[in-house]
Amino acid sequence: MSGQNDGISESGQAEPSASVARRPGRLDVGEIASRYGLPIAWLLLILGFSIASPDIFLSRANFANIFGSQAILVVMTMGMIVPLTVGEFDLSMAGLVSTCLMLIGVLNVNYAWPIGAVLAAVFLLALVVGALNAFIVVRIGVNSLVVTLGMGTLLMGAAYGISGVGIIGISESLTAIARTRLFGIQMAFYFGLLLTLIWWYVQRFTPLGRNMHFTGASPQVARLSGIDVDRLRAGSLIASSLTGAFAAMLLAGVLGSADPNAANGYLLPPFAAAFLGATAITPGRFNPWGAFIAVYFLVTGIVGLQILGLSGWIEQVFYGGALVLAVTLSRIAADRLKS
Repeated sequence: MSGQNDGISESGQAEPSASVARRPGRLDVGEIASRYGLPIAWLLLILGFSIASPDIFLSRANFANIFGSQAILVVMTMGMIVPLTVGEFDLSMAGLVSTCLMLIGVLNVNYAWPIGAVLAAVFLLALVVGALNAFIVVRIGVNSLVVTLGMGTLLMGAAYGISGVGIIGISESLTAIARTRLFGIQMAFYFGLLLTLIWWYVQRFTPLGRNMHFTGASPQVARLSGIDVDRLRAGSLIASSLTGAFAAMLLAGVLGSADPNAANGYLLPPFAAAFLGATAITPGRFNPWGAFIAVYFLVTGIVGLQILGLSGWIEQVFYGGALVLAVTLSRIAADRLKS
C-alpha cells in the first residue's frame, strides 16, 4: 500500500488469536503494563515535577496552561491518526494549518468578510487539498509520504504568500469560542476532547472504524473481504485535511491573530503523540485515547523541564526522542500481538 507506515502498519491492528490464546480470568501483567504503562508514566511524571517544584508546577494556572495551550496539538493528532489507521501518512497538515490561519486573518481582517463566510472558505480549501492528496495517492499511486510532504511545503510557502506578516484583530466571535474558560480551562481543550470522543466512538463501535483497522492491517485481505479500500484511503486523507482546517480555526481563536510562523512547530509533535499513543490503551493500534494521553504526557514533560530551568532546545529534544522511542515501542507491540 502507498504510504504504509514503518512502525506499525504491517501489523498495526490486534490479531484475534492474541486474545484467544489467553486464559479467561488470568491476570496478564505484561498486557496491563503494555496498555497502561503510558498513563502510569504520565502520573509518575506529574508526581516527580510536583515534588521538584510544588509551588509552580502544582498551581492551577500551570495545569490550565498544560491542558488549554495544547488543544491544537490534540486536534491535529486526532487528524493524523485517521490516515495512519489505514496505513497512510499526512505530512501536509502543518502547512495546511498555516495557510488556513493566514486565510482567516486576511479575509476576516483585511477584507472584512464575516467569520461564517471565512470559515466556509477555509473548510472548502481543506476539502480541495484533501481531495488532491487523495487523488494523487490513491488514483495515481504515489507514496503518501512524498505527496503530503510536498503539499505541506507548498502550503507553508503559500501561507507566506498570502501575507508575510502577522495580522491582528480576528473576529471576537471566534476568539470568544476558543478562549471562553470552563473550570479554568479554555474551551479549545473541550473541542479537542470532543473530537477524541467522536473518533474513539467511530473506531470502537462502527463498521467504518473496523473496516479502517482491517485496511491498515492488511489491505489485500480487506479488499478480498469486500471492503472498499481505496475509498477508505481517500476518505482518511480528506478527513485529515478537514481536521487541519478545524485546528486552524481554533488556533486563530486562541491567538486572536494570524501569523505565518504560528504552525511551524506542529509538524513533528502530532506524529510523536500518534506513535507514542499507539503503544498504550490498545497497543499496536493508532487509537484516540492513547494519542490523547500521549499529547499531555509530552506536554507535561516539556513544561516540567522548562519550570526546572531547561528551555528552548528541550522541546525539540523531547519530541524527537519521543518519536524515536514511540516507533520502536510500537514495533515491539505489533510483533508481540503477532506472536
